[in-house]
Amino acid sequence: MKNNNPLFFIFNYSLKKGVLTLKEIFIERQGDILRIAIKKNNKLKECFIEEDTGEPMPGEIYKGIVKNIVPGIKCAFVDIGYKENCYMYMDRKFKNTHIKKEDHILVQVVKESMGKKGPKVTNAVSIPGRYCVFNTLDSSITFSKKIEDENVKTYIKENIKKPENVGLMIRTNAEKVPVEIINDEIEGINKIYTDIKKQGDYSLKPGILLKTGGTLGRILRDKLDSDTIKIYVNNSEDHEKINNYISNTKDINVYLELYEGERELFDYYSIEKEILKLRNSKVQLNCGGYIIIEKTEAMYVVDVNSGKNTQGASLRKTAFITNMQAAEEISSQIRLRNLSGIILIDFIDMNEEEDRVKVLDKLREGFEGDKSKTVIYPFTELNLVQIARRRVGKAIYEYIDEPCKKCHGKGRRLKLSYINSLIKNELSKIRNEDNIKHIYIEISNVYEYEIRGDIVSFVKDINSLDKIIYIKFVNEEDYVKVEPLIFMNQIENLQMYKVYG
Repeated sequence: MKNNNPLFFIFNYSLKKGVLTLKEIFIERQGDILRIAIKKNNKLKECFIEEDTGEPMPGEIYKGIVKNIVPGIKCAFVDIGYKENCYMYMDRKFKNTHIKKEDHILVQVVKESMGKKGPKVTNAVSIPGRYCVFNTLDSSITFSKKIEDENVKTYIKENIKKPENVGLMIRTNAEKVPVEIINDEIEGINKIYTDIKKQGDYSLKPGILLKTGGTLGRILRDKLDSDTIKIYVNNSEDHEKINNYISNTKDINVYLELYEGERELFDYYSIEKEILKLRNSKVQLNCGGYIIIEKTEAMYVVDVNSGKNTQGASLRKTAFITNMQAAEEISSQIRLRNLSGIILIDFIDMNEEEDRVKVLDKLREGFEGDKSKTVIYPFTELNLVQIARRRVGKAIYEYIDEPCKKCHGKGRRLKLSYINSLIKNELSKIRNEDNIKHIYIEISNVYEYEIRGDIVSFVKDINSLDKIIYIKFVNEEDYVKVEPLIFMNQIENLQMYKVYG
């Protein structure tokens, strides 16, 4: 780890615009689920979830074989060794209009599969590092927009050792390190690229050539910066990977802690409660107003309401205050929930152009530092604002929600696996008490059919095969309660709810 003193993080503050920024990263792995939360000044700012399903993930590079080309939609379908063919758009800017059926090509996954639709891939393969990104479609050198000093750009251009036939995008972090470190990374990435290219050339079958570290690798490259004071991780293998990464990274100094408590990491640090709040469509604003976030088939829609806001002396002032706070909260919620695609915002009507400009500026400010490409369009005549945000991973809803079987899929409910995780967290607290054998659980009746259908699997999932379990199904949505039964009269009164043991 970069600093062995647990008190180090107290002093590693970054002063920006007169405000101290303390950034912490929490990394929790439970079975096939990896969850990463980022807090700034103790407020949850971003949350990423990744499930190891064995399916192609964004960033992975494959040897592919073109199986079909459909000129009408300018699309090629590529076999990468997955159960479904991937699709790849054909365009002059990708220099792929010449490809034909049965061609062997190198491709990179852009989007994971959705439903019956296979993954989206591109032949514009890129390999990211901390200080630069390899691009294989051109041989130019470009710079992050945040590197504005022309002297820095000139110095880097004149001193980096760029391989032939590849392009380089110099990332923001490169400005903070000596050019020798950038060259070391370029040499390492070039070796990786040469190896996978050679492997792809000699392989006859389609298949994976390179994993890029998934969400964990992306977070370390993109989110770990000088503001980061501490990383908490609950998995020893992840701890080792992160320790190796930060030990070889010169522009950061961060304390890494391996969490070994009985309770899950997210539960212990109260992040679980904050994630559950993200299911609420209604978000209150400090001024008394609120926003409503809803998902339709084609887009997300956000409605801004003044609610109980009475701060303004006029309708204009009330609308402006509410819209300004809404713009700040909307950008925060979009990033936190990882919403993407088309997002339509219905602000309260404002007639003054200067007010609209300020609201748009506040909205844009909220996406500063966001690695997902986001385009914010001007107000329409109906006071609507459109946002287009690139998809990177799934929205958080897709990991914790599922269609409700009781209402024939028309509603949504927390996933049973997620409910089981919450119960297991509560049980871990009870396990600290001696000789507790009898456990009473209250849970929403929307889960009754699945739980009663395989009670042993349920008890196993909550890690309680050594307990006696009582379950009462209640008519309350997304409800769960867990408590130990200590007294004999409790146990006798609840015998009708005994399901196991």
